[in-house]
Amino acid sequence: MKLSELAMELTNAELVGGDAQILSLCTDSRVAGEGDLFFCLKGTETDSHLLAAEAEARGAAAVVCEYSPEVQIPRLIVPDARAAMAQISAAFYGHPERKMRLVGVTGTNGKTTVSHMLFEILSANGECAGLIGTLGARFSGTVVPPVLTTPDPVSLFSLLADMQKSGVTTVVMEVSAHALALRKTVPICYEIAIFTNFTQDHLDFFGDMQAYGDAKRRLFTKEACRFAVLNADDPFSRTLPEDLPATTYGLDSPADCFAMVESEEITGARFLLNLEDDLVEVDLPMTGRHNIANALAAATAARKLGAEMRAIAAGLERTRVEGRLEHIASFRGAEIFVDFAHTPDGIQKALLSLRPYCEGRLILLFGCGGNRDREKRPLMGEIAGKLADFIVLTSDNPRYEDPAEIISEIEGGLKGVTREYIAIEEREKATALAIGLLGKGDVLLLAGKGGETEQEIMGIKYSYNDKAVVKRILENR
Repeated sequence: MKLSELAMELTNAELVGGDAQILSLCTDSRVAGEGDLFFCLKGTETDSHLLAAEAEARGAAAVVCEYSPEVQIPRLIVPDARAAMAQISAAFYGHPERKMRLVGVTGTNGKTTVSHMLFEILSANGECAGLIGTLGARFSGTVVPPVLTTPDPVSLFSLLADMQKSGVTTVVMEVSAHALALRKTVPICYEIAIFTNFTQDHLDFFGDMQAYGDAKRRLFTKEACRFAVLNADDPFSRTLPEDLPATTYGLDSPADCFAMVESEEITGARFLLNLEDDLVEVDLPMTGRHNIANALAAATAARKLGAEMRAIAAGLERTRVEGRLEHIASFRGAEIFVDFAHTPDGIQKALLSLRPYCEGRLILLFGCGGNRDREKRPLMGEIAGKLADFIVLTSDNPRYEDPAEIISEIEGGLKGVTREYIAIEEREKATALAIGLLGKGDVLLLAGKGGETEQEIMGIKYSYNDKAVVKRILENR
């Protein structure tokens, strides 16, 4: 495809230095090759305009840039290189986003669960559906390993093109606040945008809750979606544009779609779904009231997409989500769960969900990620101290931070409410100790990593999975 053809997708773009035949798209100068279009992006630590010459030396045919770098190859100069990358990627791969229905799911917590639920409902309804998110991508029997919650535009539109060619008709994808801020999905107008909730996270990137919320709001505009499914229980929903066609779901507030809970057990819940006066009984194999809310979000969107009520029930009943308040073992009459909870709200919901089924002690093992929002660490410590009977503080993904310093910041909120805790940096040793504390009627929650298969320490990703570690410890005992 000619660079001049791709330039036609943009406004206020200037093509300098002639035209070029583009064979592929590239964002990493180290792997640039013959015929690549290299995108020069300004990051928080690196400005890849400075790497354009390296891309040229490796054979890149042209660059997209915000100012002209020191190269001889054609330059497409644009006001916003990130938005241009998304628009060019969509065009290069034939605009697959225009040939399928896309559903975007955003919110601080619940994106992965809601996405999986909706994917299962659509599949039960006979559709060829695709799924993109934190746990990777799935479509037509293909499984793609996870990289980012929302892939970069080159990967995203390549993936969407593969889905469209394989016969996928509807794609459900998680849309992170980072993706919205970095303009990854600019060309997409979602058929439906789903909002789950809005609580503190990612302030290391956004700086404050206002900026974080503004990023989420980008999904709920007439340019970005045709219809919205909003959480009536979350005040953030009321800050979204009133002129956007929408329906609401909720458990505690008046809503268009709601659930009448009949029973809740440690293994799941039974409830009657009311989707704008269409009714169906659901047996949900997932623990926690927040998962009933997640089911409501998915069911509301599915009904809007035309799914039959029986398919909605069937899809929810077969949903299993790796590492999301997942029961993984029983030991000495105690139950062990893992969960991805890594925010104050996530920890609170997970602990409140498990408390009713705990006849003994509710024990929590958790840490906080390094090089991420530090402000939430004492908040998570305070919540843990108030809701758990005993806490084992440990490492999550410390990245480039000292694990001891991260633990110390968590203790800043923990010490004011309890002294019932111990700190052990090495997560596997901490897990073994937590399991050793268990007695009949206890519940242990390992929070923060969920289904993750790696632990990142000083730039190195080591193989690590909470479920596998628990299994190994129990086998040795």
